[in-house]
Amino acid sequence: MAILPELETPRLTLRRLTLDDAAFVTALYNEPSFIEHIGDRGVRNSDDARRYLQSGPIAMYERFGFGLWHVARRADGAAIGMCGLLKRDTLPEVDLGYAYLPAYWGAGFAFEAAAATLRHAARKFGLQRVIAVVSQGNAASIHLLEKLGMRFERMHLMEPGEDEVRLYGRILSDA
Repeated sequence: MAILPELETPRLTLRRLTLDDAAFVTALYNEPSFIEHIGDRGVRNSDDARRYLQSGPIAMYERFGFGLWHVARRADGAAIGMCGLLKRDTLPEVDLGYAYLPAYWGAGFAFEAAAATLRHAARKFGLQRVIAVVSQGNAASIHLLEKLGMRFERMHLMEPGEDEVRLYGRILSDA
């Protein structure tokens, strides 16, 4: 059964993740850049990835109607990353999340997917504001958030014992 896209942009298709994406999730979540900037999610193999998908994105779709989406290039269907909306217990509002395989950095894909996600957040889900968190050393993501019109608001502690992250916010009326 084909999964219909949640969003399409000129170059990308964003759709819900499924258990069939376990190999892709394993590859993405074990990228050194993912572990450095986002964290080690303990996804070491396809079984771990399926458990993560079931308890994370798939559970979030069922509860909120949104979550992280699989991002693929329209031209060839290549899986390049994830982008979407998250509602986490450790944050006061819905946040924008994304991660891409390094081979696809620098081509504008992250901006294209995130801008479409913010428009979708306002139009489909009626969100008036979205936040995002980023590690202090992730200059590329900080630049992306600022390019999306998000503004730094404060430092935030996600979990005790972890480093603080930068919290950005944006009103979506102009998404």
